[in-house]
Amino acid sequence: MVLTDAQIGAWMGQLLWPLFRIASFFMVIPIIGTQLVPMRVRLGLAILVTMAVAPMIDAVPEIDALSLEAVMVTLQQILIGTLMGFMFVLLMQLFVVAGQMIAMQMGLGFASMVDPANGVNVPVLSQIFLIAITLMFLAMNGHLVMIEVIVESFRSWPISSTIVGPGSIDHEMLWSILTRVSWMFASALLLALPAITSVLIINLSFGVMTRAAPQMNVFALGFPIAMLFGLFILWVSTSGLLPQFQKLSEETFIYLRELQGA
Repeated sequence: MVLTDAQIGAWMGQLLWPLFRIASFFMVIPIIGTQLVPMRVRLGLAILVTMAVAPMIDAVPEIDALSLEAVMVTLQQILIGTLMGFMFVLLMQLFVVAGQMIAMQMGLGFASMVDPANGVNVPVLSQIFLIAITLMFLAMNGHLVMIEVIVESFRSWPISSTIVGPGSIDHEMLWSILTRVSWMFASALLLALPAITSVLIINLSFGVMTRAAPQMNVFALGFPIAMLFGLFILWVSTSGLLPQFQKLSEETFIYLRELQGA
C-alpha cells in the first residue's frame, strides 16, 4: 500500500486541527486554563477530548501540512478556540470587577492579595466573589457545558481554509464578540450598584453632618461606619448571588448558542 502526502496530511488534520481549537480553548477558559492547572494537564485533557470528538467531526479538507493553506487552517482553529474561551473568562471576571467597585467604595480597595489563578493583585472582596462563583460554576456542571460548547462549535464552524468568511467567523460576528466586553462592565455595575448606592448614602449623610458640625472629624468617624455598613450590605445581598450568577450564566450560554447558530 502506497500512502501519498495528501493522505497523510488528511489523517493528521483529522486529529491535529481539532486539537488546535480544543487546546487553545482549554488554555483560556477559567478554572482549567488558570495557572493552578499545570500546562501538561491542560494539554492532556485537550488530547483526550480531541480523541473523543474527532470521530464525530465531518471530514476535514485534504491540505498539505507544509503549505500556507495549512497555516491558515491552524490560525482559524486557534482563533475560534480562543474566542469561545474568552466568553467564559468575561463571565467570571465580571464578578471580580464588581468586587473591585464595591471594595473601592467601602474603603477596602487597599486590602488586596495575590490571585493564584491569574497571578495579579486583586482586592480581597473580589477574591471572595471569585471563589464563591467558581464553586457554584462547578456545582452547576459548568465545566461540562464548556466542553459541550466547544464540541458544538465544530458543527457551526467547520474546519476550513479561511479565517473569516462563509462557514467561519465573519466580521460582524467577530465585532460582536469583541464588544461583549461592554456587557461585562455593565453586568458588574448592576451587581455592585446596591452596595455602591448604600455606601454613597452613608457618605452623603456624613457630608451633611460635616456641614452642620465642622468640628467633627468625619474621616475618623465615617470611614469605619461606611466599612461596617458596606459589609452589612454584602451580607444581606449574599443570598441573591446565586440567582444573579445563574441569570448571567444563562445569558452567556444563550449568547454562545445564538452566535453558533448565526
